[in-house]
Amino acid sequence: MSAMLLITQYIFRVNNTTLDYGMLIGFSTMIISLSLIFVAIKSYRDQHQNGIITFGKAFQIGILIAIITSLMYATTWEIYFNTAGSDFVEWYSKAQLDKMVEEGAGEAEVNEMKTSLEQLATIYQNPLMRFSMTLLEIFPVGLIITLISAGLLRKKEIVQA
Repeated sequence: MSAMLLITQYIFRVNNTTLDYGMLIGFSTMIISLSLIFVAIKSYRDQHQNGIITFGKAFQIGILIAIITSLMYATTWEIYFNTAGSDFVEWYSKAQLDKMVEEGAGEAEVNEMKTSLEQLATIYQNPLMRFSMTLLEIFPVGLIITLISAGLLRKKEIVQA
């Protein structure tokens, strides 16, 4: 997951990938990577539980993977931001404002967005807030995949060994 974060940041910067595609690529990468939660729970169920697992045990395994992955992702972002990506807020703000102008937004809308982005930049200067915001990008995806995986894999007939 952390490697994909770094790779996608490079692709966005070099190819001027739009923010729309950036979010699509980012969340697709998260979903694909975090789908390993399903694989891990299934593997545990089949190899250590004789093909049977409770929702609670499956949830416990999945949520621990989601927490560890989220912490690694946020830590990688902090390292990236403090080394190669220190201009991220400026780049992001410019991309958002350019997109609005390109789509024909009025001056009032652009100014409102500019104020909002300036507030974001202020918040983003605080490492604790930045780390928390980054955790909130990925953790909900992991939680949803954990809930779906735990719900499906508690049934023995789902993807049998």
